[in-house]
Amino acid sequence: MTQQTEGQSIVQQFMVPEEPNYIPQDHEEQVFEHACNTKIPLILKGPTGCGKTRFVEHMAYQLKLPLITVSCHEDLTASDLVGRFLFKDNQTVWQDGPLTLAVRYGGICYLDEIVEARNDTAVVIHSLTDDRRILYVDKTGEVIRAHKDFMMVMSYNPGYQNVAKDLKHSTKQRFCSLIFDQPSTDTEVKIITSETGLAEDDARKLAEMGKQIRSLKGFGLDEGVSCRLLVYVARLMKSGLDAPTAITVAISQTLSDETEIIHSVEDIAKLYFGDMLEEEKTEHGA
Repeated sequence: MTQQTEGQSIVQQFMVPEEPNYIPQDHEEQVFEHACNTKIPLILKGPTGCGKTRFVEHMAYQLKLPLITVSCHEDLTASDLVGRFLFKDNQTVWQDGPLTLAVRYGGICYLDEIVEARNDTAVVIHSLTDDRRILYVDKTGEVIRAHKDFMMVMSYNPGYQNVAKDLKHSTKQRFCSLIFDQPSTDTEVKIITSETGLAEDDARKLAEMGKQIRSLKGFGLDEGVSCRLLVYVARLMKSGLDAPTAITVAISQTLSDETEIIHSVEDIAKLYFGDMLEEEKTEHGA
């Protein structure tokens, strides 16, 4: 097997095998597809659990492109993205990193939470996010021209960034941007029911409860409850766990370690699922 064939085989393993459950909120699908067709990189901005990653998976499936995801962290270096030399079979061989694989063979390279990575990682992608669309591998001296199906997508949560971790304007202005937020109540109901099979009435209670809990952001909560956590509650309820316990373990005790905030969240939950809580007390009392 040639190196080219082997690389193509590796990249094919990153195809999204099944269609993800994604419910559009606006015109984000059209923007993504046009950006891909016109070779424009994208930044997705939004709070945790609002569907950024699911959206990228959805679009990779729709466009039939491999999706190579890198979860960025403070120890992530440019070498982790580009590749490195390894000792294999008594010889030193070059191994492409995730970015190089996508550039060389085509696909979406998705850098999740890019602001968490070290500064040198952003510099590496500059030549890929303008008209040059090239990657220079300094360790091998190779210049790789991006495959026609290569696309760069990055994401981050503006609510968690600070001056030290913000992207430089020289990086931001190489991208188009899509801003995500927690979905509307009606959309969230659709997400919860389609993800879990929970009854629509209970899904609506969860969605409306989530909206109320998000109003606590800035008043003790650093971040409002995500749609992901509401889905967790719904899954637990669907499996037979009572709603009050599901809300406690998936939301109130997850969002905060402070007793007062936990109680505040649970007080909101009682407005929507108080009847179930009373039933539990009655059963335990009996």
